[in-house]
Amino acid sequence: MPSFINQIETAVPEFSYKQDDVRETMKEIVGDDERSQRIIHLLYAKSGIETRYSVMDDFKSTGSHSLFFNGQGAAPGTKSRNDTYISEGRKLFVQTAGKLLSGSGIPAKEITHLITVSCTGFYAPGPDFDIIKEHGLKNSIERYHLGFMGCYAVIPALKLAGQICQANGNANVMVISVELCTIHFQANSKMDNLLSSSVFADGAAGAIVSSQPTKNPEYRMDGFASAIMDKGAEDMAWSIGDNGFDMVLSNYIPDLLESGLQDFLQPVLQQFQIGIDEVGSWAVHPGGRAILDKVEKTLDLPNNILQPSRKVLARYGNMSSATILFVLKEILEEPSEISKNRTLAMAFGPGLTIETALLRKQ
Repeated sequence: MPSFINQIETAVPEFSYKQDDVRETMKEIVGDDERSQRIIHLLYAKSGIETRYSVMDDFKSTGSHSLFFNGQGAAPGTKSRNDTYISEGRKLFVQTAGKLLSGSGIPAKEITHLITVSCTGFYAPGPDFDIIKEHGLKNSIERYHLGFMGCYAVIPALKLAGQICQANGNANVMVISVELCTIHFQANSKMDNLLSSSVFADGAAGAIVSSQPTKNPEYRMDGFASAIMDKGAEDMAWSIGDNGFDMVLSNYIPDLLESGLQDFLQPVLQQFQIGIDEVGSWAVHPGGRAILDKVEKTLDLPNNILQPSRKVLARYGNMSSATILFVLKEILEEPSEISKNRTLAMAFGPGLTIETALLRKQ
């Protein structure tokens, strides 16, 4: 029995930054020698990003500098960063939930399950509690949280929602991801930190998954597949440090995907019983422009088929787990000559883990 994504909504914080402006700010902050200046310029020039959003106004010349550059002379501690996550993250969780309820027309009391997703902060009672109290969801609603999984986490969340719907013919599952990546900015010239600072941004996205389609369902969920690649565990990883979350983000990730993607995808297509030419749309997580280029080249995809992913990358940057829903929403808004075509969603994260979902536009 298939399940349906009946609504997708997205949200971004108040403060937006042009990538070129962030580049020049970064040169001032950490470009303490000519080599660092050149690396920063190259990373930002080739990022494929035009604009990013953040809950912090610290990178604006007129900003409050409340977390970074506040004159204290030391990097903010993990507590102060997480306090920012609590105050700003809960706003985006609540906002996104409101948009989902309004857009879907499903009454709050008919939401049976709530799944929250994030890898950039923690608190309890958590965002599920905030959503319930703000929007009047049932106190008895079933709640789950997927934490610290990284950029691929929304796909397992959708998979869990689908399994719930298969077990419960009356289920309406709200899935919400909020990621505040910029609060973990590290002001140093280490390559991992320069890479992450050049691509990551803040954003929120959510979906309502139901056992039955509404009048205007957006996707039917036909299947999921996942794998861990043989290499890459040391090339993408998160850990909690004294001054925020420390990220390992190797510039070898695009090459790792190139070497392992075909071996991963063939059994996935066999599992789904389709050929690669039967995929009408590709919703690939835009971890960076180089990743999209490698996926397109390795799979020999048609020109411009990854345009939705590239548009999201250009407009918003990499918002970790929330990003794939931005791409799926972008695909819905693009004209298509293929009625009810198949969409393959694909996201990557620590491990190196690959998660996919086979969807059909309705």
